[in-house]
Amino acid sequence: MLTMKDIVREGNPVLREVAEEVSLPASAEDKKILQDMLDFVINSQDPELAEKYELRAGVGVAAPQIGISKRMFAVHVTDEQDQLYSMGLFNPRIVSHSIEETHLEGGEGCLSVDRDVPGLVPRYSRITVKGTTLEGEEVSLRLRGLVAIVFQHELDHLNGIMFYDRIEGFKDKLKKELPHLKG
Repeated sequence: MLTMKDIVREGNPVLREVAEEVSLPASAEDKKILQDMLDFVINSQDPELAEKYELRAGVGVAAPQIGISKRMFAVHVTDEQDQLYSMGLFNPRIVSHSIEETHLEGGEGCLSVDRDVPGLVPRYSRITVKGTTLEGEEVSLRLRGLVAIVFQHELDHLNGIMFYDRIEGFKDKLKKELPHLKG
C-alpha cells in the first residue's frame, strides 16, 4: 500500500523530468504500480484510512510523484453532475481543448507540495483526453470543470511541470524565497 512516505516532494529532480511512455500492453509491474496509485487516491479520501495511515487527501497522483518517471496517473474525482471518474491511465494525452480558460477559486494543491501556494492556476475549461485504462482499453474522455482541471494537473506532472509554474509571476517570487529549488 502506498502512503505519504512514497510521495516525493518538490525539489526532487524526478518531478521536473518529462516522463517516458509506457510500453503497451502494460506489463504486470506497471499495472500493479498504477493500481496501487489508484488505491492510494481512493484510500486518501476515506476519513478512517486517511487518519490511520496519515494520508493527505488527494484526487489524483502521477507516477513521477512516487519517483517513477513513466506516463501514467490515477484519479478519483467526482464532477459537478456527481459522475465519478475513478481510473488509472497509461500514456494519457490531451487531443483537443477549449480556448476558454478556467481555474479553481481557491487555487490548487499538490501531494508533492507541503505548503499552501496562493494564486490562480489557469487551465483549459474543456479538454478531450485519450489514454489506455488499467484494463487495456483505449478511451477518449471529454472533460470539463473540476475533472478537466484534475486531469491537466496530473498531465503536467508527466511533463515536469508543477502547478505553481502556471501562476503568473510565481517563478520570480519562488526564486527569491527558495533559491535552492530548480525550475
